[in-house]
Amino acid sequence: MADSLLLMVWTLILGFALPANDAGGLLEEAAGPTEQHYANLGVPEVVFSCPLPEGPPAVKWKVNGTSPGLSTLARGDGSLALHNTSLDQEGEYTCHETATGRVLRRVHLKLGYPPEKPSVQCRSASYPSVNCAWSLGTEPHLDTSFFSTYRHGIEGEVSECVQPFSGANSCSIANMEMFSVSPYILNVTAVNPLGTTTSLFIIFLDQILKPDPPEDLKVSPIPGERKKLHLEWKPPSSWLLLEYFPLKYSVRYWRFGSRSSKTTRATEETSLVLTGIRPGGTYHIQVAAMDFLDNGEWSVWSSPATGTPWMPE
Repeated sequence: MADSLLLMVWTLILGFALPANDAGGLLEEAAGPTEQHYANLGVPEVVFSCPLPEGPPAVKWKVNGTSPGLSTLARGDGSLALHNTSLDQEGEYTCHETATGRVLRRVHLKLGYPPEKPSVQCRSASYPSVNCAWSLGTEPHLDTSFFSTYRHGIEGEVSECVQPFSGANSCSIANMEMFSVSPYILNVTAVNPLGTTTSLFIIFLDQILKPDPPEDLKVSPIPGERKKLHLEWKPPSSWLLLEYFPLKYSVRYWRFGSRSSKTTRATEETSLVLTGIRPGGTYHIQVAAMDFLDNGEWSVWSSPATGTPWMPE
C-alpha cells in the first residue's frame, strides 16, 4: 500500500513539473542521429522514406520544425517527395508518428552540383618555381575540396603540388628543372559529396614565365636640362637568380592630358635618361620587365610615377 501511494505521488509531481508540450519534445528528441543527404539542384524529385510504426501509416513530416510547403508531397506509404529541388528546400526534414509526435527519422538535406572540371592557370614569377590556381565555372553550392599533384614527364614520379592549406584552390612547385624538354603535368582534382572531376595542365616553364613589375620607380629632373628626365627603378623583389638570369626593361610614358603614349626600346639597365620631353610638361611613367632571353611574356606595367623636367628660376 505504501509503495503504491509513493508511486502515485511521484506521478503527480512529474505531471505538474513536465508540461505536455515538453513531454512531446522529449519524444521528438528520441530519434536517432540526423542523416546527411545530398542531392542535385533542379532534379525532378527527391524522396525520403519513413520507418512506419505498426498499424496504418499514421505519420506526418516537418521541415525545420514546420509543416512542409506546396513543393513537397506526403505519400500514402509515409514517404515525402520534393519536386524541382531549389535552395529554399534545404534544411532538416523530420518524420513524426502522428499519435505521439515521436520522431521516426531525421534527414538534413543539402543541395548543389557536382564540381565541373577546374579551369587551371599557372605562372612563374621567377625561375625555378611555379604557382598555379584554379576555379570552377559553376558555383557548386557545396563544400568542394581540391587535391593537386604533378609529375615531370609522362613516366615521372608523382609529387605533391604544395597547397597553402588543405583543399585550397592554388598550389606551388619549387625547384623545377629549367629548360627541360619534358613538360610538367599538373593534376587538379575537385571533390564534393556529389562527385569528382579532374583537370590536367601541361607546364613548360619557359612558356609561363611572367615577372612581377619593377619596383620603386623614381622620376627626377636633371639640373640644367629642360627636355630630359632621369628614371631609376629596382628589379622585382620576387625575381630570383638575377645574376644568372637578368631582366630587360621597357619604359612607357605620356604627358598629362595627352591620349597617346610612347614606349622606349628594351634595356638591361635599371636607369634611363628620358629625352625629348616637352619643357614644363608633367609626365606619367611606367616600367615593365621581361626575361632577357625572351622566354614567357612581359610583366604588367608598374604603378605610374610622375615627374616634371627642370625649370630655370
